[in-house]
Amino acid sequence: MTLATAPTAPAPAAAAHPPKASPWPVFWVASVAAFLVSLDSTMLYSAFGALRTGFPDASAAEMSWVLNAYTVVYAAMLIPAGGLSDAHGRKRVFMLGVSLFIAASAACGLAGSVGWLIAARVLQAVGAALLTPASLSIVLAAFPQSRRAVTVSLWGAVGGFAAAVGPSLGSFVIQTIGWPWAFFINLPIGALSLWCGAYLLTESTRSAHRTRIDGVGMSLLIVAVGALTLAIVESESLYWSRGQLAAVAATGAIALVSFVIWARNVRAPLIDLALFRHPTYSAVNAATLTFGIAFAMMFFAFFFYMSNVWHYSQALAGLAIAPGPLMVIPVAIVTGRLAGRYGHRPFLVGGALLFAATGLWFLLVPGTEPAYATQWLPGLFLSGASVGLVMPSLSGAAVSKLPAAHYAVGSAVNQATRQIGSVIGVAITVVLLGHGVLQRGDFDALYKWHIGLALLTALLCTLVNTRPAAAPRA
Repeated sequence: MTLATAPTAPAPAAAAHPPKASPWPVFWVASVAAFLVSLDSTMLYSAFGALRTGFPDASAAEMSWVLNAYTVVYAAMLIPAGGLSDAHGRKRVFMLGVSLFIAASAACGLAGSVGWLIAARVLQAVGAALLTPASLSIVLAAFPQSRRAVTVSLWGAVGGFAAAVGPSLGSFVIQTIGWPWAFFINLPIGALSLWCGAYLLTESTRSAHRTRIDGVGMSLLIVAVGALTLAIVESESLYWSRGQLAAVAATGAIALVSFVIWARNVRAPLIDLALFRHPTYSAVNAATLTFGIAFAMMFFAFFFYMSNVWHYSQALAGLAIAPGPLMVIPVAIVTGRLAGRYGHRPFLVGGALLFAATGLWFLLVPGTEPAYATQWLPGLFLSGASVGLVMPSLSGAAVSKLPAAHYAVGSAVNQATRQIGSVIGVAITVVLLGHGVLQRGDFDALYKWHIGLALLTALLCTLVNTRPAAAPRA
């Protein structure tokens, strides 16, 4: 009797532990939505001229808010959205964010007035802010610690690639089928992400320690980031006086200080400030800010140079930048695999130094006569390789040691920091290059900023330590 029943004994245990499904479908569902957000954030820069033509009665200041309203709301909402994701479930917040984003995209494409378009862009920014930290936290939860470096690097590379190809893709779409399709292109991709997410994603366990949202902290942080970002975005506006901008900036600074004081004294703050006691997390976010400024300056200076010095059309300039982004994903994949073994520091420091060399190339080599293959293409390859080394590694290093309960907030802080860096970089670029007819020499100061910020990034990254602990010998 015993011999007859023995072979069947392991069956229940095997049934209770079926093979774990591959996490990669989850990765691609989450990454597709993040791809849309990054693509949309830069595609509109190439659509600005077409939007001016489509709304001829609107002033330049009104049209600028099509871009600025999205930037301000997205930056302000990222960290509170991370708190919502951690407290109320990542899948739930992710699906809500994607739904809101594609609905707002449809409203943008159907807009009959500038006011309607700006309102739809605000709604789009809220959706983007909800889905971005939830997307990364879903990816983090799907993979074991040993594979997190490569997956986070790939997630960051997808976003970086989308942001970089946005202008060239936008130029093509707008010239062939019109500016509304810069928004309508989001609908089928977003719908696919929603449909797959409903079946593939599982809800995260809500944090036992964060059953309620810190409403006061959320409000203070939205005011702080929103006001400071607004002051930066409008720094060169003719419609805001210096006194008004100073008052807006002061409001943001007071709200930020108030948020820190509140977070130190409340039991369950929106952001646990203990995160910043870890030198790696603090250094990564500081480096994210400096690299975000430098990246935005390089990115937008490219279009200023192409159109003003080499007199390329917008479509040709968009095509000319494509080789750089194509370098990002393969470099990021290799970097992610190696960072899981050696830590992120060597790739961050090396990539930042390579990015400084990119700035030096653009400072010294390109001239006034177009010579794309010999003067610009090598610099693009350098920039693509350096961005592939640094940008995904910053995202990976920021979350590498976070506890599961803080995945979304921790990553949202890093993403918001990068967004603020981009805003500052664009503002500096406008100050240096946004005047009249540009000459070759007008770009020298910008590339010196680029080099200095890249070197500062490298210095900050020397403090990063994510190297895995050595396994004990038998």
